[in-house]
Amino acid sequence: RKIAQEHGVDIGKLEGTGLSGRVTKNDILSFIESGTTAAAPARVSSPISTPAIQQAPAPAAVKPADGDRVEQMTVMRKKISEHMVQSRRTSAHVTTVYEIDMTRIAKLRDQHKDSFAERTGTKLSFMPFIFHAVNNALRKFPIFNAQVSGDQIIYKRDINLGMAVALEGGLIVPVIKRADDLSISGLARAANDLADRARTKQLKPDEVGGGTFTITNPGVFGGLFGTPIINQPQLAILGVGKIEKRAKVLTGAEGEDYIAIRWMAYFALSFDHRVIDGADAERFLAYVKEQLEAGEFSL
Repeated sequence: RKIAQEHGVDIGKLEGTGLSGRVTKNDILSFIESGTTAAAPARVSSPISTPAIQQAPAPAAVKPADGDRVEQMTVMRKKISEHMVQSRRTSAHVTTVYEIDMTRIAKLRDQHKDSFAERTGTKLSFMPFIFHAVNNALRKFPIFNAQVSGDQIIYKRDINLGMAVALEGGLIVPVIKRADDLSISGLARAANDLADRARTKQLKPDEVGGGTFTITNPGVFGGLFGTPIINQPQLAILGVGKIEKRAKVLTGAEGEDYIAIRWMAYFALSFDHRVIDGADAERFLAYVKEQLEAGEFSL
């Protein structure tokens, strides 16, 4: 049988000379030497069917029930909807969250907010300090101030910070252009001016475009943190949670633990994992944390 298999001979088609007509070794060798072909039929493999990749079905239209109120989406809401869905389809979203001690910033703000308002004509919130720390982090880690075009990564020269502003029925993201050129007072003036004009619908078209990194602040509504969606074509967005007093376990100079009341906040960084590695995201947010906890800002 081994010889027959090696030469592709179908034993069933041979006439045997052995006992009761059995095929012997000599029968097989004689058949091979004669050059006659009686190859075993080739094994035909069954075709492998690959299931077609199906697109997710479009959601079925929802019919309102009696008593339901139907409202047509505004132009702004439709644009927000399209932009959010497109971003989720484009970027590989990942979010990392850090808890940051804002106590030194809170003390610095309390000490200078009155004189700051008199000198600059604008209020001093926590946000200009956060903007400044983010500017420094974007310079240190330029991949967060970049965009993807096909298989290319474009590192933007200017840092243009987008700041999400909630409006009635939606939101808008005015942009602080060349934010890294501004001081704390310059950032405060620019942010307050853009926010005020956003709420009164007085922004110019070029003031809502060209952003390279966005900061959103759900903390003003009491949110501890969220997982913000990246503002395309940017590669990351930072969400700032509520800055509030919390009991925190600290370690003293002698290694002893104690509980203190500190101003704390959660910072959530969503980034595009297509081009930004998790380690870089951790380094970026750790650097923002380091600056804010040190509280060494010039006013």
